[in-house]
Formats: sequence, C-alpha cells, structure tokens
Amino acid sequence: MPQAERREHILDGILQESIRETQKMKFAVKAWSKSGRARVGLLQLSSTSSSFAQGGPPAKEIEIETPALLLTTRKGLPAFISPDHLSSLPNPDSRLLQFSPMHFMEGPNSKTISAIGGVHQLLGLHEYGFVAVPRDSILSLPECNSSNKNGASFETPCGRFLVKPVEYMKMISSMKPDLWVSLADEVHASVTTKRNKASVDRTIKWLDDCISLKSTDGALFGSIVGGCSIEERQRCTQEVAKRNVSGFYIGGFGLGDSVDERATLLHAVTDLLPKEKPRHVCGLGLPEEVLQGIAAGIDLFDSTYIYHLTLGGFALVFPLDGKCKHVSDPGVSAMASDGTKINLKATIYRKDASRIVDGCICYTCQNHTKAYINHLLNVHEMLAHILLEIHNTHHYLSFFGVIREAITEGRFEELRQNFIEKRRDHLLAASLSACELETPVRA
Repeated sequence: MPQAERREHILDGILQESIRETQKMKFAVKAWSKSGRARVGLLQLSSTSSSFAQGGPPAKEIEIETPALLLTTRKGLPAFISPDHLSSLPNPDSRLLQFSPMHFMEGPNSKTISAIGGVHQLLGLHEYGFVAVPRDSILSLPECNSSNKNGASFETPCGRFLVKPVEYMKMISSMKPDLWVSLADEVHASVTTKRNKASVDRTIKWLDDCISLKSTDGALFGSIVGGCSIEERQRCTQEVAKRNVSGFYIGGFGLGDSVDERATLLHAVTDLLPKEKPRHVCGLGLPEEVLQGIAAGIDLFDSTYIYHLTLGGFALVFPLDGKCKHVSDPGVSAMASDGTKINLKATIYRKDASRIVDGCICYTCQNHTKAYINHLLNVHEMLAHILLEIHNTHHYLSFFGVIREAITEGRFEELRQNFIEKRRDHLLAASLSACELETPVRA
C-alpha cells in the first residue's frame, strides 16, 4: 500500500477508535480562570474488568477533578506507600497512578501479566486508574543519543533498551491501563535542529503505528515533542491534533530546557489544542513549575518531585492558602528550609516535638513529630521515607485542591503571583541570613 494511501487509511480509522475511547474516558471543562487558559475540569474513567464474568471485580467509576496530580509509581505502586496506606490519602484525588511499562522489563513478561488480567489484577488495585507513560523521570529515562528511526531508547535499572512501537503496544495490550501515552522520541534541549526535527517526525510516525496496532480499551494520549523550537512544537501539535486522540501528552520538558522559555513553549502548544480534551505534561514538578503549567492550560502532572523530596529526607511545609502554616525562625530557615520544604535530617529538628505542619490531617502529622522522623532518617530506617511520602503526597494533593478552588473563584492569578513573590522573598532572606552566618565577627 502506498505511503499516502496507508496514512489516509489510518486516519479514517482513528475517528472510530476515538468514539470507542470516549466511552471509557470523558472530560469536561467546568471553569476557566480570568486569563482564559487555566481551567478546572472533570476527568471520568469507567471500565469493566475483563475477568468480571469469571468472578473478577465489577466495573469501576472514577471521577477526578483537574488540574490533578498523577501519583508516580515504581512498578505500579508509590515508592514508599503500601496499598493499605493508599486509602489514607485524599480521595478521590489519589486514585490516578502513573507507571512506565519499562518498569516490568525485569519482572513478569507480557504474556503472564495479560493472563493475570492486566496491571489492575496484578496489583489488586481495582478501584484505581492506571496511566501508562514510557518516561517517568525516575526509573525510565529517555536516552535520545541511542534512539533511532526504529524505536525510542530508555535507561532503566536493568539496562538500556530500544523499544519499538510493536513491542510497546504488546506491553500496553497486556497491562490494560485506563490511559496510555503513545511512544515518543523525547530529546534533550541541547540537540541540533536536525535531530529535533527528526524527533518530531518519528513521534508522529510512531503515533500512527500505535494507532494501527492498538488492541486495548484504554484511552490514547498522543505525544507532542519539539524540544525548544516553537516551530517544531507547533508542527507536532497540529499533526497530533489531527488524529482525534482522547488527550495529549506534552513531553520533552525537564530535559535541559530553561524555565524562562518554558511558558512560551507551553503556550505555543496549548493554544493549538482543542479545549475539550485533557493535557498531560511530564517534567514540571516544583510548585512554581506546576503553577506555570496550569497557567498555560495543563490538566495533569506527574509527581516525581515528591519521590525525590522523600528520598532526600525533605518534607513539604509551604502554606496552603493560609490553612496550614509552618513557622520557623530565620536562622532555621537559612540552614534547614527554603520556605517550601524542610530538611528533616538537620540537627535543628533532633529535639523538635512539633508536627511537620500544624493543622495537617495526614497520618504522619497526626501521629508523629519532627524529632521522631529525624531519628528514623539518621538511623536509616525505611519508616522515615514511608512517613515522609505520606505527608508529602497529602500536602501536594491538597495544594492542587487549593489551586482548583482558586481557579473556580477567579483568584488563580493572585494565588500564583503571591506564591512566587513569597518564594522569592524567602530565598532572598535566607541567602542574606546565610551570608551573615558565614561572615566572621570583627573585633
């Protein structure tokens, strides 16, 4: 079949696939910010387990308000939170779990996972929604120098793998996620113009390949790349939007790109996307980056930021619209806090009998003190990371709730500006305080 005829044949079948997918996923915008880009939406997932006829779990219905945080996992579960503690997190905000199919390269093979009934059955989490994304910024990192026209290369704990569309689709079909992202050639910001253009061409071709090979009921999110080139970002966006996919995955961020130019790149993409479909981004983790993404019209974010915080012994403490407050003196801030998070390994917390955040209702803050977590960290006890991840996840999910409320009430731009200004002022004060501590006393 000639290339042009083949592409036309693929596009003809996409609309029918899209209609079937919308039965599994629905999305509607409920409110817009004054700027017209930030929005509150409702993402609805519904599916019937393939094993229901054999006594398996019944159909599930999940409704998530956006902007929302997808909990990043390692092989399907948050790194330090066991299944019995998932229910202690805000519900239903915590019911979207993101994983990379590459996590299972060293575990059960695709046939075994398929025979079990997919990732929901494998993990026993039937009431949760699973989102499959090739890259996760923890265990599955894109290696663009080793990618080629046949497939995308990834660095994983069990080695470097070149994943072709047909192999990727076998993984997706066996795992049966609720949402899944097409294979993309994500490149570092420093690549040449020629290499960046090639990444867009490959990503579009692989999207067509994924559609033609599709044999799963999950909703497809088309990948958008283009590095730091506005023209390539727009070209990729326009091509992916033609495919009538259920949503969009905006990749390539957090790979050497500048924060200053990110807003322009995000707007160049979201301005061309249909408003009735959700947008998911990878690589924006800091609170100010999340606010930047939401201001550009992004709906879904990953939570690798929480994992890295927890691994380093940090706890989130920034105020949630005045509802939760952490108070510390300037000396403590300079040594152990940047106004957003505190380092609970610091000796200043060794005898601190207070909670991480006064007013926080998470399991950790309701039952344990900074001194106890400081002790656990210093004796290398895993419970420290469990307690920290519970708090950090709860705090960040609450942050998204405050953002949604601010958008609905027309206060988003005010909230964003206040957060950025307070963060800037705190960093300046901490910097000056640190300089004073380092300045020798003169006679």
